[in-house]
Amino acid sequence: QVQLVESGGGLVQAGGSLRLSCAASGRTFSGYAMGWFRQAPGKEREFVATITPNGGSTYYEDSVKGRFTISRDNAKNTVYLQMNSPRPEDTAVYYCAGRIASGMDMTTTAYRYWGQGTQVTVSS
Repeated sequence: QVQLVESGGGLVQAGGSLRLSCAASGRTFSGYAMGWFRQAPGKEREFVATITPNGGSTYYEDSVKGRFTISRDNAKNTVYLQMNSPRPEDTAVYYCAGRIASGMDMTTTAYRYWGQGTQVTVSS
C-alpha cells in the first residue's frame, strides 16, 4: 500500500519553470514504477511521463519531451516532475501514480495508486 500526495502546482507564465513533487508513504516506494498524468477540463486523463523503480529509465509523451523531466529520490520517497518552458496547453490537474512493477506503462489502468492531483495553470 502506498499513499501519494502531490505538491508544487500553481500559476506559471509560459516559458517559465515549475517543479511538481509527489511524496509517497510506505517503505516499499523503491519497488514502484511511477508516472505523471494530467487532465484538462473536458478531456480524458493522459500520460505525461514515467520512471522505473530505480530511476534508470524514463519515457515521455511526445509533446513534453525536451521540456519536462521526471526523476525520483527513493531515499526521500519522492518523485518529481520538472516542467521547463511550459505552454498554455500544459494547463491541467497533474496526478502522480504508482504501480508495483519494474517496467514502464503509459496507460492509466496500469496504475493502482493515485494522488489527489495538483492544479497547474500556464498563462500566456
